[in-house]
Amino acid sequence: MALLPGFLGALLLSSFAVLCMVEATVHYYDFVLKEKNFTRLCSTKSMLVVNGMLPGPTIRVQKGDTVYVNVQNQGDFDLTIHWHGVHQPRNPWSDGPEYITQCPIEPGSNFTYEVIFSDEEGTLWWHAHSDWTRNSVNGAIVVMPLNETGFPFPEPDGEEIIVLGSWYFDDVNEVVAEALQDGTDTPRSDCYTINSQPGDFFACSNDSTHRWEVEYGNTYLLRMVNAVMNAELYFAIAEHNLTVVGMDGSYVKPIVTNFTMIAPGQTMDILVTANQSLGRYYMAARQYDSVRPDVTDYDMSNVTAILEYKGNYTPPELPIFPSSLPTYEDLFSAADFASRIKSLASTEHPIDVPQNITTRMYITAEMNMITFDNGTGEITGLGSSLNNVSWQDPSTDVLLAYYRNISGFYTSDFPDYPPTFFDFVAEGLPDSVAATVRGTKVKVLEYNEEVEVVFQGTDVLEASEDHPMHMHGYSYYVVGTGFGNFDNETDPKTYNLVDPPKMNTVTVPKKGWVAIRFKASNPGVWFWHCHFDRHLSWGMNTVMIVKDGGTPETSMRKPPAYMPPCSDSHTIRLQPFHHTSSRKSK
Repeated sequence: MALLPGFLGALLLSSFAVLCMVEATVHYYDFVLKEKNFTRLCSTKSMLVVNGMLPGPTIRVQKGDTVYVNVQNQGDFDLTIHWHGVHQPRNPWSDGPEYITQCPIEPGSNFTYEVIFSDEEGTLWWHAHSDWTRNSVNGAIVVMPLNETGFPFPEPDGEEIIVLGSWYFDDVNEVVAEALQDGTDTPRSDCYTINSQPGDFFACSNDSTHRWEVEYGNTYLLRMVNAVMNAELYFAIAEHNLTVVGMDGSYVKPIVTNFTMIAPGQTMDILVTANQSLGRYYMAARQYDSVRPDVTDYDMSNVTAILEYKGNYTPPELPIFPSSLPTYEDLFSAADFASRIKSLASTEHPIDVPQNITTRMYITAEMNMITFDNGTGEITGLGSSLNNVSWQDPSTDVLLAYYRNISGFYTSDFPDYPPTFFDFVAEGLPDSVAATVRGTKVKVLEYNEEVEVVFQGTDVLEASEDHPMHMHGYSYYVVGTGFGNFDNETDPKTYNLVDPPKMNTVTVPKKGWVAIRFKASNPGVWFWHCHFDRHLSWGMNTVMIVKDGGTPETSMRKPPAYMPPCSDSHTIRLQPFHHTSSRKSK
């Protein structure tokens, strides 16, 4: 009889687990990648897209669901897909970055991703993670709250999704490949887009400008994705307040504002109440440019869409443009907006900021000059690095090499600190500090380590600017930020450990620093990189390997039966498994 309470407890726990499994839903999507012609700015070109759509299809799930996406590559070149902001617990096999967690899906083949949602809630997105293909291969992910919890704000009357993008006249992958081969700068976009349309201020664009119809008095949830390749953007709606309630799949304390600043890779959930006079109002975005003022070759386009009230009225000849949209180089507005972002940190949406830090890292993000062989000889060209290591892709993916204990593809010596210390933000730094080394160096963490990373911006090559740093497999708490060089004695005293925002992409400010914390509780191989794709292409990346815990439930899952083969390393697939941890998990 003494065993009965334990038996009943186990039975109740088992019943709860079964209930949770029943509530979670499995979804299936087919992504067919094909070339399709698109006409913008009076010019037509062919682009690789998913299911004939630009942006691609929206994935809709509820918190905790699982999605299987069968990606069929009917295009002309290799690619992978990444599920940006989805933590993929114990499942790096479906995370997507090429040569990090998989080799690319070759033309004429397919691969099925298993996308596992856990604690994310709000708006995320998916995109290609090969070359600059994400410029046309991207789309939104909507993660709805569980029925029993709902939104932490009144139920909206409707929803609108906008994806901010970049448009290039040329085949961007071809131009980028030439630039990387020559060691020169990568191309700037010819304009920005909202849901693939440039808007009224561009030739041949008025008839296709994106329109959003609203009913007076209704409140809408605007889900915004910044899929732009290399720029942070200011965004505003004329004469309408924006209430930011979520970022990167987590809720934030409501921010009432007349503009936002959003970095590439970031997502926002914004409440908009249609409470102005019946009419038409521009939604507009323009680049926030953080490079030095004398560099003016950035994309100065103003992309627009139209918020249009339903009803019987005579609209003005032109929609109203938002006077609240900051200017291109308005550093103060960007910093002020970022400083207002705090986690909701409520009883229903608690936070858990690591307090017992066991690993500390100080990582410099910098532009460099790098000497390499481009196939015709040795040249010196543009590069970038983290702690003076410029990432070089291996010939097979890091995940497979790690899982099978195959040496020779990476080394476990990514440094915790830069090799030399100097005034990182000083002007006129000598050319000697611009030299860097290429390598495939990773950082290895024990399971459940509590980690603090401080990213430090630099002015090497007089090229200081913001760096939106994205972490795969995790969200982290942004506990502090500031300008100048990080001071490890005074700056930690300013940390916000009460309600820091939980994000997966955060901006390292120009000539400044940002401090983040996370618990290494998701075993696997996870990519770290700047989400300016020009910096990613030049090597501002690294990889974090989180070791398994002591149980199957805290260990990385086994690989699926099929992974795309590595064409550069045919023999690796024939080698036997020799992973150190036994795996019984499925």
